[in-house]
Amino acid sequence: MIGLALFTLLGVGIRLLAMVTIQQRRERMNRQINERLRTLIAAYKTLGGSFTGTLTVDPTHLRDLRHRDKPFAENETIIALDPIADNAAAPDRTRRIRDAVEAALSDIILLGTEEHVRLAGSAARELVAGRPVHTHGLVISLRDFIRKALDLDPIPADVAIPMQGPTRPASAGGRDKGERGKDESRQGAGGGGAGMGGGMGAGLGAGSVDEDPWPSDHRP
Repeated sequence: MIGLALFTLLGVGIRLLAMVTIQQRRERMNRQINERLRTLIAAYKTLGGSFTGTLTVDPTHLRDLRHRDKPFAENETIIALDPIADNAAAPDRTRRIRDAVEAALSDIILLGTEEHVRLAGSAARELVAGRPVHTHGLVISLRDFIRKALDLDPIPADVAIPMQGPTRPASAGGRDKGERGKDESRQGAGGGGAGMGGGMGAGLGAGSVDEDPWPSDHRP
């Protein structure tokens, strides 16, 4: 009986240990899959968040524009940058799009499938070579993989989805204007408070000068 109890206890302990180990491994795999999907979904939104406008990534830096000797081919479309206006809206917008696309390509090379890595590596080589890049092929591959990983139905064949390009960053002009208006309103409120305080002080000072604090029969 003692031997049977020890054998049963040992078997139950081994079973519990195996269950805990398998559960921990499964949780770790789920976390890895969720993190991978989250990263690839963010990359998909970055690379394919636009349907209109310029759908290519311009790799041109401002320093390259100042020392450019050979223009792009006629069939390549780029965003023209003005080397004089270094802080203009168009160069800054192009730079932010390029930086976001480069970060997304880096994430895809790290966590993507073999097909994703091939497409992302090809796009990265095009950027290094200084040629405008289309990301539509990589966007389609990411979209199919994400829908399959989430157990979603494939997109119907009769749905004609237009070409997708990198997401255009939101303009910071409205936010800057709002913050500037708040600062001006705070400064106006502070100036009004100072004017009110100065007026009260001037009124008190004038009253103290006009009025005689000593009665005529109690003057020193």
